[in-house]
Amino acid sequence: MRTAKFRIGQVVRHRVYPFRGVIFDVDPTFSNTEEWWAAIPEEVRPLRDQPFYHLLAENEETEYVAYVSEQNLVPDLTGEPIRHPQLLEIFEESTDGTYTPRSVEIH
Repeated sequence: MRTAKFRIGQVVRHRVYPFRGVIFDVDPTFSNTEEWWAAIPEEVRPLRDQPFYHLLAENEETEYVAYVSEQNLVPDLTGEPIRHPQLLEIFEESTDGTYTPRSVEIH
């Protein structure tokens, strides 16, 4: 079993495509649908046996949720804030520009 390279709250960007986001969940290995997997062109399809990250993602035009393999992510070092509309539902922004998960009460 591999250890995830990135952490929840970390801002990352895609290695190839022009988007970035903040990680809000991690799967130890691929855990999406077969339809999602088959839709990725075979020549760029990532390995299944690696962490996959759920991102509150954004590009120049829009915000969305993305599911990305570890091999396709790199740290985003721009220091620019994330503008995703769901960000403050999940995270608190620290004064240093990092994101910390909000506390959740369980009843």
